[in-house]
Amino acid sequence: MSERFDFSLVQEFRSAYSNDTDTVNAIVVDLQVTEYMDSSALGMLLNMQKVLDKQVSSYKITNCRPQVLKILRIARFSKKFNIC
Repeated sequence: MSERFDFSLVQEFRSAYSNDTDTVNAIVVDLQVTEYMDSSALGMLLNMQKVLDKQVSSYKITNCRPQVLKILRIARFSKKFNIC
């Protein structure tokens, strides 16, 4: 992901998990460079999970910076994603 994970990335993010994913069974979202995340980014993550629910068994969000990790914790994303 880029420095800003927000609504401006909705098409690019959707394309990343919509094309050629027939054999994918695990998703890793690397937020190493992400400094800003808004509620639309949270919605995009949930929508990805909803769309891929039948085929993907593991969702992981990695390398979160402290401010992004705080947002994910407040939103209780640890209940739906493995955050490390």
